[in-house]
Amino acid sequence: MSVKSDKWITKMAKEHGMIEPFEGRQVRDGVISYGVSSYGYDMRVADEFKIFTNVNSSIVDPKNFDPKSFVEFKGAVCIVPPNSFALARSVEYFRIPRNCLTICVGKSTYARCGIIVNVTPFEPEWEGFVTLEISNTTPLPAKIYANEGLCQVIFFESDEQCEVSYKDKKGKYQSQQGIVLPKL
Repeated sequence: MSVKSDKWITKMAKEHGMIEPFEGRQVRDGVISYGVSSYGYDMRVADEFKIFTNVNSSIVDPKNFDPKSFVEFKGAVCIVPPNSFALARSVEYFRIPRNCLTICVGKSTYARCGIIVNVTPFEPEWEGFVTLEISNTTPLPAKIYANEGLCQVIFFESDEQCEVSYKDKKGKYQSQQGIVLPKL
């Protein structure tokens, strides 16, 4: 298994549509950076958010999720309340090759502000917009800037193809559009 470079990421994006839209350089001027980097791709967060609320005194249950646990918001800046959580989606649509797996980590600009991004691995042959999980671990409201970088995807290529891919097993989050809530 090897980590893939900017050359490989660029080739796969341009020739195979692995990332669309694809930014072939690091965009940095006045924004939280996004685009291809030396050994990863800094993805952007779209302007659609679902922010946790406890107006209905709901219990978070991944087996029986209540969509009323969220307030929907669309805009250039999302304010995540103190010690709270929001879901968002990526600007980019990903198509992962059969012999690859990705891991995603938060950008240091947000991490240094107590904002943690959790994204599960993109499995071989998974495709879709990425649902992004954003935690504000601070006792203060936190700003998330839409259409700017939020986290970095690191691509790992195996020396052999998997026997069963995410597509083969008809994964429940395949080809997801928008912000997708938990499914059982």
